[in-house]
Formats: sequence, C-alpha cells, structure tokens
Amino acid sequence: MDARPTLYTERLILRPLNLDDAEGIQQQFPHWEVVRYLNALVPWPYPADGARTYLEKVALPAIARGEEWHWSIRLKSAPEQLIGNVSLMDEVDNNRGFWLGPQWQGQGLMTEASAAVTEYWFEVLERPVMRVPKAAPNKASRRISERTGMRLIRRDEGRFVEGNFPRDIWEITREEWRLSR
Repeated sequence: MDARPTLYTERLILRPLNLDDAEGIQQQFPHWEVVRYLNALVPWPYPADGARTYLEKVALPAIARGEEWHWSIRLKSAPEQLIGNVSLMDEVDNNRGFWLGPQWQGQGLMTEASAAVTEYWFEVLERPVMRVPKAAPNKASRRISERTGMRLIRRDEGRFVEGNFPRDIWEITREEWRLSR
C-alpha cells in the first residue's frame, strides 16, 4: 500500500508532496494573505529558496519518519498547477494545516481538501481525535472548522507571522466526524 496515496474530491486532486513541488509552492505561498495567520516559524519575508528548504529540511523528513502527511492541492481542470497545500501532523493539538493561493480562496476548495484529509486521518490512520489550532482572527479558517462539525475546546496565546494573537484549538472525534457525514 502506498503510504501517501493521491486523494480525489469533486474538484481537486491532492497529490503527495515531493521535491518537484518546490517551484509551485514558491510561486503561490509567499503572499501576505496566505501566511499572515500561519505559525511564526514561517520565515517572513519568505526567502527565495524557502519552499525547497522547507521540503528538504522539514516536510519530506517528517513524511519519511511517518509523523506528517502532506499533499499539494490541484484543480482537476488544471492538474499541472499547484494551488495550495494540506497537511496532517502527528503532534499534540496540531493535526491538520493548510494554505491556499489567494486567487483560489473563497471558493470552498479548502473545505473540500480538508474533508478529504480528515477522512484519511480517521479512516486510514485510524486516529481517535483531530485537533486543529488557528489564529482567532482567521475567520475563513474558523468557518471551515465550524462547517465540518468541529468545536472550539480551548483558547490560549499563539505566535503567528503577523504577530501574537489568541489561538483557538478546535476538535472533532472520530465518532463525531462519522455522525456528521
């Protein structure tokens, strides 16, 4: 079995991330609308080799260790174009993350991508709970959590690219997820 299968939704192809995706990430990722609410570990301004460095030193080694699962997001209508990324992480209070290029935001694409990887988390990886942190001011990300049946369980402080904000932790259990489908 491929540990990192390609996933399909109505409009999207989620391909396992690889080093060849560096150029597409470098084109789509370094936009303020994309990074402002991401973890402060993301360098800003984003360096010219940021995507390649991230893939080589962070994402691909974590995939190899079986600690993270990353997919590039592509439209079925334009499969050659990377438009974003969605990831699963085996970390305390941080199991899913995503970003989408600005021109594709607001079309429900991330809700679709999130649903596909959430199914992978619960059905393939057989995890009992998913927790997702987000900057409280990130209303678009909050709406995705609300629409997919997650509930806010805790608020603390977080460091983000734009600065320090309240950080909300959202949760859904496998049983809740199954009932909401």
